[in-house]
Amino acid sequence: MGKESDDAVPQEYPYFWSKGSSIALPDFLTKYKPSMVQNDGTKPWIWVEGTKRNPNTSESNAAAAISEAAALLKEVSQRVEEIKNDDSIPMRSNKKTGAKSKKEVREKVQADATEKLKDISIKHNYVCGKWLIFAPADKVDLIWSKIATSLVSGALASTCAFLTKVATSPANETPHHQHVICLYIPDVYDKEAVTDVMKVLLRNHGVNLSGVKSDLYTGAGLDSKHSSGIPSTVWKNTTLLADSEIKDLKDIYFSELNVASTSIAKPDEKKDQPSTTTKKKPVPKKKIQEDDPFASEDEADAQEAERKQKVQAKGKSGKRPQTSDMDENADESVEPKTKKKKSTR
Repeated sequence: MGKESDDAVPQEYPYFWSKGSSIALPDFLTKYKPSMVQNDGTKPWIWVEGTKRNPNTSESNAAAAISEAAALLKEVSQRVEEIKNDDSIPMRSNKKTGAKSKKEVREKVQADATEKLKDISIKHNYVCGKWLIFAPADKVDLIWSKIATSLVSGALASTCAFLTKVATSPANETPHHQHVICLYIPDVYDKEAVTDVMKVLLRNHGVNLSGVKSDLYTGAGLDSKHSSGIPSTVWKNTTLLADSEIKDLKDIYFSELNVASTSIAKPDEKKDQPSTTTKKKPVPKKKIQEDDPFASEDEADAQEAERKQKVQAKGKSGKRPQTSDMDENADESVEPKTKKKKSTR
């Protein structure tokens, strides 16, 4: 696939998923992981289509737009080279003479070219593009899976985003390799819609964004190293949201992620901890009188009742009972204490 076809949805491609696919999305994402699929020249991308379709494709003329943009880039590159070699343009600006520096002249040419590229896009209705996200090789599977799922049935499904893809692994092992993830939007010049997608990516996914690139730029070969020096993205992050707001949205995502991780870990911690619940001590049965150790509980109750009757009878006869109320409930195996007689000196 060349640059012109990098943004074209492939036909009959096993690494493309849509709602009409015979395999469920979770199974597709498990089967084809970007860290495991190696690009041999025939499978550079893994694709997932959302529930929406790009509404602008039917009326767009991508080929004409790309051809016109490529010609413009060639002109700008030549002009930038001329400015570089023009000795009449000073290296530094001069307020007294009003002369502008090489840098100022060059940036003016590049800014004008950026506006012309926008005009070409609108004229040919070729305004689609994508958010760029870079993910390290050890985290790309998880990041990609969450974005793809979100596009189909999550927070991204409620935005204008309609398609996403991720780069597969290079044929040769590359240290510190970064996978690019593209999330497609129908109109890169719709600032409000682009910003809405950005907020979801930050708030719900906590990803590192690298700006919004037009498909026209990709087709015309405009990248960060292009000789024209034209910015390779239509929008930079800070032209859409302030740094503080970007940080706040990501902080919310990661704080919720930490809370979720903690709540999952707590049940496991409880399993590992020994039980601190103490068993209740059994309530001892009422002790049977020791004068008949072989008596049953019923017999013991009868003996106790008989003893109480005798005590009551003695009380009625006017004689002081030999046992007190405390003695009645006391263990009969313990003899009552007798008062010691005071010794007379």
